[in-house]
Parts: sequence; C-alpha cells; structure tokens
Amino acid sequence: MTGRNAVPNARRTLYTAEFVQNFRTALREARADLHDVHFRYLTELAALHAEVRELRSILEDLIKASRIQAEGDVAQLRRQLEVTLARIERDPAKPLH
Repeated sequence: MTGRNAVPNARRTLYTAEFVQNFRTALREARADLHDVHFRYLTELAALHAEVRELRSILEDLIKASRIQAEGDVAQLRRQLEVTLARIERDPAKPLH
C-alpha cells in the first residue's frame, strides 16, 4: 500500500534472534573469562601474601641477629673503655707534675 492509507512500519525489528543469541553467548563467555582472570588474580595475590610473610620472617630474624651482635659490640666497647680508663686513671699518691 502506498499513499495516505499505508500503515507505517512502526515496529521495525531492531535485533534478530540470531543477534540476540550471539550477544548472550558473548556475554556468557566474557563472564567465564572474568571468573578465570579473577581466580588467577586471587591465586597470585595469595602467593604474594605468602612471600611477604616469608620476607617479614626473614627480616625479623635479621633484626634479632643484628640486635644480638650490637649488644655484644656494646659490651666489648664498654670493656675496652673500662680498661682504657683504668690505665689512664691517676694515682693519687703521685704528684701532678
């Protein structure tokens, strides 16, 4: 029909059933990929957390060893100072000049 009595095609099909099905499939695949990426992310994050815990443990051991060594060094320096002070201490019976 043409002319004034023609009914316009107001409800034109925008998407075909095949397009909709393909779009749904693509979304499903994207969601599956997202789950895979998220799982790999969580796995890597857990591995990094374990590595950080290990490094903190190593650091704590290193700090403990350093403190023990520093305390030993201080004790040794203190003994050397006492020996030196004892050697230079003036005998009160001796005259100053």
